[in-house]
Amino acid sequence: MMKSYISKLLVLLFAVFTISLVFDAPSVFAFQPEGCSGDCTACHTLTKEEAGKLLHTDKFRAVVKDVRLSAVKGLWEVDVEQGDKRLRLYIDFAKQYLVEGRFIPLDKVGKGPDLKTVDVTKIPLDRAILFGSKKAKHKVVIFDDPDCTYCKKLHMEIKRILKERNDIAFYIKLYPLPTHPEAYDKATSIVCSGSGSMLEDAFDGKDLPKPNCETDEVDNNLKLGKELGIGGTPATVLPDGRLIPGYVPAQVLLELIDSPKSESED
Repeated sequence: MMKSYISKLLVLLFAVFTISLVFDAPSVFAFQPEGCSGDCTACHTLTKEEAGKLLHTDKFRAVVKDVRLSAVKGLWEVDVEQGDKRLRLYIDFAKQYLVEGRFIPLDKVGKGPDLKTVDVTKIPLDRAILFGSKKAKHKVVIFDDPDCTYCKKLHMEIKRILKERNDIAFYIKLYPLPTHPEAYDKATSIVCSGSGSMLEDAFDGKDLPKPNCETDEVDNNLKLGKELGIGGTPATVLPDGRLIPGYVPAQVLLELIDSPKSESED
């Protein structure tokens, strides 16, 4: 008897609760929890000073140059300078985690990188070391350090290309890096000789003769490289002005040469 009564009571209470939901629906579902929507900066802020404290930049002699929302929601994008280096870091909105690296949009996966473009008319070729024919249709400029192992590696790719193609010429601008103390004299000797074989001797680790001329070509190359934003070697400037930093295999280089950017991409 008692069990039957309790069962009926539960059914009645459930019915009353259901009816109340139906007739009071607007008031029940009108409630929305408070939170951020739309403009994230309405709820989240991060100043350069605060970012500096979070990253302990004072301990690393670094300076926060800029703070902005990243392309990925929930993260701040922070630009930091440490001497001549520029770093890009990410801090989450909760200010609990540091994220290093970069984000790649999915629509960019499988595609080549966006390359910086320089003005090729600013690059004089009269003192450059030429590999290939002056009459070649495509003129490619490479900034090389004679003591750079990746420059040597790229040079091997260049030789492969020249065996297959006579419509491409490579102009080598000597660009010795300060990290290679002997590279400046080697670069000067190569410029004085105008010899491609001497450049290859340098790549092979052979001793080079002392410079036998006075020339400002190497200094001019160093100045020009800084103006163009070249920070390392090898650096390849394609005929359309696109700048490729570092070593790339022959096939990639050929694909870039044979697919110049269109005017709409400028």
